[in-house]
Amino acid sequence: MLRLFTALSLPEIAVDALAQLQSGVDGARWIAPDNFHLTLQFIGETDRHGLADIHSALQGASAPSLNLTLSGCGFFGESKPRALWVGAAANPALNHLQAKVVTALGRAGFSGEKRKFVPHVTLAYLSGAAPAAVASFAAGHGLFSFGPFPIAGFHLYQSHLGGEGSHYEILETYYLTRGV
Repeated sequence: MLRLFTALSLPEIAVDALAQLQSGVDGARWIAPDNFHLTLQFIGETDRHGLADIHSALQGASAPSLNLTLSGCGFFGESKPRALWVGAAANPALNHLQAKVVTALGRAGFSGEKRKFVPHVTLAYLSGAAPAAVASFAAGHGLFSFGPFPIAGFHLYQSHLGGEGSHYEILETYYLTRGV
């Protein structure tokens, strides 16, 4: 079975800027910089036949290219923090792209997660991190900003789970139309 999701990759300079934030929180398992991405839609597990259906659906998810700015820092899990992240600045074009991806996948029978779209790049997963330390980290990096930078396409990724954390492999790239 293949574990799949759609996401935006980041340019090397953005990856470098994010990697420099990764320190100072006990209980953080920092994400390898080559795994940084902004998830559009988690799909889940499927077989090779499902992969073909997903690929066909995503080829029809046409949207204009966009500029993305990373902005702010936060965490998921108020009383028991589970992840640190850097957000994306409000961006109607990004929301439009994500909606197109979700609609295309839904029509192909892959509804994925139903959570509200919160565009972000995960910096670390947390285990036993003190809530005050996590909140302090997020506040200390709350003014982080990087960009804008162009996004010309999105990717279908496969997640390979392993003892040292996940590794992500791009299976397909879907180019956006010129529109920026």
